[in-house]
Amino acid sequence: MACHSVIIELPGGTGTDIHDVTAQVASAVADSKVRSGLVTVHVAGSTGAVTTIEYESGALADLQALLDRLAPQGADYAHEKRWHDGNGHSHLRAALLGPSLTVPVCEGRPLLGTWQQIIVLDFDNKPRQRRVMVQVLGEEA
Repeated sequence: MACHSVIIELPGGTGTDIHDVTAQVASAVADSKVRSGLVTVHVAGSTGAVTTIEYESGALADLQALLDRLAPQGADYAHEKRWHDGNGHSHLRAALLGPSLTVPVCEGRPLLGTWQQIIVLDFDNKPRQRRVMVQVLGEEA
């Protein structure tokens, strides 16, 4: 079984940053030579998340609006009372979506739907570089 790992570095701003990493993940899978297996995408940090969505302005706006309703910035969070860092909403949003995503690899490509892209979200209120681990496991050709 082969294991191939790649780190993607992503810039972060303040607020919600959404990065489409589908091409980088597909490239990592192709470079791995794995024909059948799994690819995992994992963002390090407790205020980042990974999921899939149709990467178009309407769906992205709807996702942002949903997150604003579920974990609004400026609400009363115990985390902020303890740490005074203003990012309680960031931790909750990340926890809702989760830090990792695993996608099957079939015929040397991530198995995604026609309109399905892999996105990394950075919810923190301070700019930071995000490290995203892409790890491909499986059988080579």
